[in-house]
Amino acid sequence: MERKIITYGNYFRSFLKTLCENVRWKLDYVLDMLKTQKRLNSRFVKPIREGIFELRIEWEGDIYRVFFIFDEGNIIVLFNGFQKKTRRTPTSEIEKAITIKKEYYEYKRKQN
Repeated sequence: MERKIITYGNYFRSFLKTLCENVRWKLDYVLDMLKTQKRLNSRFVKPIREGIFELRIEWEGDIYRVFFIFDEGNIIVLFNGFQKKTRRTPTSEIEKAITIKKEYYEYKRKQN
């Protein structure tokens, strides 16, 4: 089994540009697991709400999160990412992901 991973908008790409090489390597590693494994440990993936999940990456004490959804079964759509600096995931980041998800489905609807 191999899932397809795509991005929507420039949100994820913009986030990726802010990361150092080692964090990008770790992110690629976790994305490869997401592509190929049926289930991932909650250490790497956690459901948030409204069908949005967070991909969890930690590197040398720094914590990073990338929001994503599953679409059409095996396609994973990556949205915004951020460096987590507080114990709880900021509500503003969750709300941003929900907004992007709505934009994505509206865009997809217009394409069909």
